[in-house]
Amino acid sequence: MRLVITADTHVPKRARDLPEPLWAAIETADVVLHAGDWVDESLLDAMQARSRRLIGVHGNNDGPALRARLPEIARVELDGLRIAVVHETGPRTRREERCAARFPDTDLLVFGHSHIPWDTVAPGGLRLLNPGSPTDRRAQPYATYLSAKVAAGRLDRVELHRLPPR
Repeated sequence: MRLVITADTHVPKRARDLPEPLWAAIETADVVLHAGDWVDESLLDAMQARSRRLIGVHGNNDGPALRARLPEIARVELDGLRIAVVHETGPRTRREERCAARFPDTDLLVFGHSHIPWDTVAPGGLRLLNPGSPTDRRAQPYATYLSAKVAAGRLDRVELHRLPPR
């Protein structure tokens, strides 16, 4: 099962649209995970139309309309892998320990908010992934998103994709 993982898209405030390489990845993925900060419902509608399966949450920059359509935390099991998606996890200090305590029955936690790619493993085995942002790189050298494969309860081939400058 092929995953695309993104967050902090901020369309149309930071970009008019998602970069074409990300749209192409979305259209071929089995599941797309979005960890919040969509900003406008039109992007949610477009992603739902162009993806096979979309799992998303709202972020701190998402207004009432998006909050009405998306949960704060999404949980899903994909081929035996227990996944949670949330926008914010708090400060980077002690993030792994804090998230392991908050999501004890989870194998993979996808989060956003910082726009900084993150890939660590907490005590007990919880994997934490932040895809960065495909539209607002902030202090990062590249705008980014992640892809991965899931099979038999395992996450494999996690790849950080750098997007071309706009």
